[in-house]
Amino acid sequence: MNKAELIELVQKTLGGETSKRAAGDALEAVLEAITKGIKKDGNVQLIGFGTFKVAKRAARTGRNPKTGEAMKIKASKTVRLVPSSALKAAI
Repeated sequence: MNKAELIELVQKTLGGETSKRAAGDALEAVLEAITKGIKKDGNVQLIGFGTFKVAKRAARTGRNPKTGEAMKIKASKTVRLVPSSALKAAI
């Protein structure tokens, strides 16, 4: 599912009077709020769905796929979703 399909699903869920624009704005607001929450607190917990957490990746050695040459990859941060038991049960 891509973003456009998700917006259509949100529109259908909210009801017939909701426009695609309003559904898209609602989705954007939720995604922006999650982003701000992760930046501020380091995690966002959505009961029944899961927890978005900042995870650290250690520095490591990788390979350049083009040349096969070894290269150093810097340490970095990423976001991980730890699914809730309800989400796991749904799939």
